[in-house]
Amino acid sequence: MMIPFLDLAQPHRALEENLVGVFRAALRRGAFVGGEMLEEFERAFAAFCGTHDAVGVGSGTDALRFALMACGVGRGQTVVTVPNTFIATAEAISQAGARVDFVDVDAETFNLSATSLEEFLHNKCRMDPGSGRVIHSQSQSVVTAIVPVHLYGQPADMDPILDLAARFKLAVIEDACQAHGAEYFSRKQEQWRRVGSMGRAAAFSFYPGKNLGACGEGGAVTTSDEDVARKVRMLRDHGQVRKYYHQMEGYNGRLDAIQAGILRAKLDHLPKWNERRREVASGYDELLAAANGEVALPSEPGWARSVYHLYVVRAASRDRLKAHLASRGIGTGIHYPIPIHLQKACETLGYRIGSFPVAESAAEEVLSLPMYPELTRELQTQVTECVLEFFSEPKACVAAVGSQHDAENTHRPQQTLGSATFLKSH
Repeated sequence: MMIPFLDLAQPHRALEENLVGVFRAALRRGAFVGGEMLEEFERAFAAFCGTHDAVGVGSGTDALRFALMACGVGRGQTVVTVPNTFIATAEAISQAGARVDFVDVDAETFNLSATSLEEFLHNKCRMDPGSGRVIHSQSQSVVTAIVPVHLYGQPADMDPILDLAARFKLAVIEDACQAHGAEYFSRKQEQWRRVGSMGRAAAFSFYPGKNLGACGEGGAVTTSDEDVARKVRMLRDHGQVRKYYHQMEGYNGRLDAIQAGILRAKLDHLPKWNERRREVASGYDELLAAANGEVALPSEPGWARSVYHLYVVRAASRDRLKAHLASRGIGTGIHYPIPIHLQKACETLGYRIGSFPVAESAAEEVLSLPMYPELTRELQTQVTECVLEFFSEPKACVAAVGSQHDAENTHRPQQTLGSATFLKSH
């Protein structure tokens, strides 16, 4: 039996009548952009996240770009984020006009390391005595914001990040594109907080494969800052406050009514879908315990409630394991094989192999196993049995499994990184 990495058909079959009803309602109203469907979803999603506002936009990239711009990020500034994320995080920063810079990640969670952030602010920046702002020593640009990424559905450790942001006068814009409904226990506030409610603003993506996915593109900015919400609403709609009255140069970044209606219909199911993902993750933890350290399982700190957008393991022989699973009809993913600072598109930033060793090490070893709410225990057992089979085979057989995969990459130059190799992007 083929086991896909992601199954988008099953949940949509189950909700087909509801979703078709959304389309019928839009046809009958003739309202396809903005209007009641969008406003209803925005109210519901803001309440779900625990914020005053949610503003629907065209994509997760739009959401992060608009959130940055609405928070005052622009030219001559630097925004700090992590290198192990989808490139849209960096694109949103550069498209807002700012310079992107990186700090390394925590070795257990792969999320932004507050320790690395503090080292960056102390060692690569200086404080301007006149303005009290942080200046990046090399570029001489003002550091104005931090974008922590809640990667794979798990929140970053926000308390120390927010403390550093307050100390150095930096805005925090959460990249929550993979973490709809994830929760963080703030030791400082002694309460659980939903991601998207802790920074000045946050960005969500509703790409179809997300925990809450549209039937197309979509995104949202959440915030409890009324000024930020007002500016995002203008930015998504050509800078208009009302039709044909433009206060700023904006974009065409609206969330259409049908997608908003679909998201509203799905939102009621999101808590049970997330809980089911946690059950699947627990099942993987149990079934892979027999791997005897050959596979490193995801780490979920006590202050985090992950929603497991992805279930990501680490293995030194990742590429061969992936090939082995593919030979058994099991789909997997790599999130992400090349850190942003080593991508061809970002070579002008001047980073090299070794700049961010934790993120680079993760890129060589991470493998995402099938993860979706409808994944049965039977299918999970098949996946994990194939993983355990791989590690139980004699080394010569294990090497043979990956030989074809390795041959396909012989044309790509390799550079040594510690005891492993990193396939450099060209």
